[in-house]
Amino acid sequence: MELACLDLEGVLVPEIWIAFSERTGIEELRATTRDIPDYNVLMKQRLALLDQHGLTIDDIQDVIATLEPLPGAIDFVDWLRERFQVIILSDTFYEFSQPLMRQLHWPTLLCHRLITDDSGRVVDYKLRQEDPKRASVKALHSLNYRVLAAGDSYNDTTMLAEADVGFLIHAPQNVVDEFPQFKSVATLGELKAAFVEASDRPLTI
Repeated sequence: MELACLDLEGVLVPEIWIAFSERTGIEELRATTRDIPDYNVLMKQRLALLDQHGLTIDDIQDVIATLEPLPGAIDFVDWLRERFQVIILSDTFYEFSQPLMRQLHWPTLLCHRLITDDSGRVVDYKLRQEDPKRASVKALHSLNYRVLAAGDSYNDTTMLAEADVGFLIHAPQNVVDEFPQFKSVATLGELKAAFVEASDRPLTI
């Protein structure tokens, strides 16, 4: 049995924090796991910036409501779900995900939670577990699944290493250069072909 595990932001949907940065004009909010490999360092920076500028969960959700999946992403997920069980392994938050997951026709999503106070101020975050993407693939292996995975950032690389086959897609050159062991593709069409080639079953595009 085979499973496909995908990152969400940068692979299927826009980077939420970059979109929020563009809306607010706060350049520092553009930082993602492509820039800062340590997720806890990144999130503490984000929370400090939200607090500094008086921004709330409602402000972020208003921006997310305007976003759409990347071109071809909806068709790609539909195609993939006909051939694999699909799980989205993301470092996003359930409080962010609903509008985008609805457009992707509700694939299974494993991610984190934000903690807010009564005024909507984001005061903390709760990780599902440490190194959650790798841990998820490891757990799926314990259930005797073969796992194909794809992501775009530093925080995906342990997932790709744990998977039976891992791919980079839409990855910045610094990540591609640091992790040459993972095949890098530029488009969802190329990723589709890569999944077909890597599967242990005869598949068609």
